[in-house]
Amino acid sequence: MCSFVYRGTASIMGQKILLSAQEIHIILHRLACQLLENHLHFKDTVLIGLQPRGTALAQRLVKILKEDYQQEVSLGFLDITFFRDDFRRSDKTLTANKTDIPFLIDDKKVVLIDDVLFTGRSIRAALTALQSFGRPDKIELLTLIDRRFSRHLPIQPEYRGRQVDVINHEKVKVMWAETDGQDAIYIVNEP
Repeated sequence: MCSFVYRGTASIMGQKILLSAQEIHIILHRLACQLLENHLHFKDTVLIGLQPRGTALAQRLVKILKEDYQQEVSLGFLDITFFRDDFRRSDKTLTANKTDIPFLIDDKKVVLIDDVLFTGRSIRAALTALQSFGRPDKIELLTLIDRRFSRHLPIQPEYRGRQVDVINHEKVKVMWAETDGQDAIYIVNEP
């Protein structure tokens, strides 16, 4: 089990670096190896990234599995916007993303992928949304960051990159080179 250690010092606007690009690279390769150990050939396993932030993680894992281990992996993306329990209760405007699952999930092993596991409510919404696409044989959860003492629901990942303990008003900010210009994970103080 990974232990939590702050890496680096405070930077602009109360941000502390949690993981550097090199550490993220190492964790992604470890997660890919764990998936490979448990699913071996991916014939009956599909990966589904949760929109919007789980998709970059899912794409990176598929790239590692293809390039380093010559595995063909089915990859889909799931939008959970309309399945969230705060959909009608929030004052903020929620923006829907595109669901793209171009394969059947009946009798498949599904690995749901999200960048940060916080309260567990997004995963509950994903489980509900997934029912629209069939009945999988098994569902597993992979998350890059597991905020362990903030769960509202009894949901735990089978695969986790790093487990962290952060104060409730702190936010974990995952940045990807493809969308944010760098690979880094920060702890951000929010007022």
